[in-house]
Amino acid sequence: MEIKAAQVKELRDMTGVAMMDCKKALVECNGDVEKALDLLRSNSALKAEKKSSRVAADGILVTSISDGYATIVEINSETDFAAKDSNFLAFGEKVKDFISNNKVTDIEALKSSSLEEDRKALVQTIGENIQLRRITTVEFEKDMNVGLYLHSDSKLASISTTKGGNETVAKDVAMHVSAFNPLCLSEDDIDENVLNRERAIYENQAKESGKPQEIMDKMVEGKVKRFLSEVSLLSQDFVKDSEITVDAYLAQNNAQIVSFSRLKVGEGIEVEVKDFAEEVAEQLK
Repeated sequence: MEIKAAQVKELRDMTGVAMMDCKKALVECNGDVEKALDLLRSNSALKAEKKSSRVAADGILVTSISDGYATIVEINSETDFAAKDSNFLAFGEKVKDFISNNKVTDIEALKSSSLEEDRKALVQTIGENIQLRRITTVEFEKDMNVGLYLHSDSKLASISTTKGGNETVAKDVAMHVSAFNPLCLSEDDIDENVLNRERAIYENQAKESGKPQEIMDKMVEGKVKRFLSEVSLLSQDFVKDSEITVDAYLAQNNAQIVSFSRLKVGEGIEVEVKDFAEEVAEQLK
């Protein structure tokens, strides 16, 4: 039967799927828009499954502050090009709306929500692996100030909560956390395994110097002390004023850090680097 352009456009507007795919679905379903919609939805699940093994290390972060909690979600795509697609950004808005109205602390709970059908449809529309990868949710009390910082490219975000000060102070700290990525709050809070690993490196470096043991011990302790000051939030030079530490900035504003959290798109994902010739060859296959 003849498929009219208006039918194709209607299905396209409903799904965001390519015009040719909409037409094929309508032909297969004899022009029945509802059946064609169901067919495309089932196809989107199939395509999402096929693409799920491909590495998705790009994407964006979406953030929200609601009553009593603040959330950051990482949404991954395979390329930055896809992450800027209007359909991808619209999906990001849906995720933002969802976390604004639902306190979600586990990524699996988010994956099993109503957003899953939207994600599968997006995979079909864009043609890339799209994943809800990570979530961090911070709860706070009414007497706390919350700072949420999202970088302009939406690929780096942080949350900080403070007692005392004000929202500006909390947001300044969140910005600092994004920029300097502290490993711990204070030098006393450093993970013992991390500290031991760094100390072992410094000891090996000292041995190579050939200096007396007493001198080597001082070298190691000096490097350990510098390391702790560089990775501990309170000891770091403040992002907006390198003449003072974060601890001093908080003291100036009668504030104390309660918690901080940071996410960056693609952290921990290994990406296979291919040269241009290899990529072209794969495309030709």
